[in-house]
Amino acid sequence: MSTMKRIALGLVLLTLVGCSSQSTAVPKVGEVISCASISRVAGGTGLQMPCLDGKSTISIESLRGPLIVNVWGSWCASCKDELPIFRSFYAKSKSTVKMLGVDVEEAKDSDGKDFVVSQGMTWPNLLDPDSRSRGFFGMGVPVTWFIDAKGAVVHKKIGVIQSERELRDLTSKYLGVTVG
Repeated sequence: MSTMKRIALGLVLLTLVGCSSQSTAVPKVGEVISCASISRVAGGTGLQMPCLDGKSTISIESLRGPLIVNVWGSWCASCKDELPIFRSFYAKSKSTVKMLGVDVEEAKDSDGKDFVVSQGMTWPNLLDPDSRSRGFFGMGVPVTWFIDAKGAVVHKKIGVIQSERELRDLTSKYLGVTVG
C-alpha cells in the first residue's frame, strides 16, 4: 500500500473514531450470566423471578448479601447512563460484593438479553416478564437496592447513580464493604 493510501486510510479511521460519542462507544463484552453465584437461602417463598439465562428461578426474599440489586429496563435512557459506573465498579468489587440486575417491563424477553450483551454487563440478571415486581421494587427505574448478609434491604437508592464514588460510598455505608 502506498504512503498516500495509508495516510488517507488513517485519516478516514480517525474521522470515524472522532465522530463516535464516548457515551455510545460501549464495549460489546457483555454476557448473559447464570444466577448460580447469587447467595440465597433455600426454600424462599414469595416473589419468584426467572434468571435471564432461563436456567433457574430465584425468590427475591431469599437473597443474601452483601448484594447490590439494580432494577433496569433496556428502554430506560437513565439506566443506560449509569451502566458505565456499574461496569467499572463491578470489575473492582466482584470478589467482595455481588451484583444482580432485574430487567423489567420489556416488550420481549430477547430485548433484555440483547441489552446485557450490547452494554457490556457481566453480572447475573433476573427477568420480570409480567411486571410482578412492581409491588416489591415499586414503579420506575432505575432503582438500586443494597441487601446485607441477613437478607435485609438496608438502603434503596431511587434514581440514577451519578458516579462510581457515590456507588462506593453507598456500598461502604450500607454494606460495610470497602471497594478500591
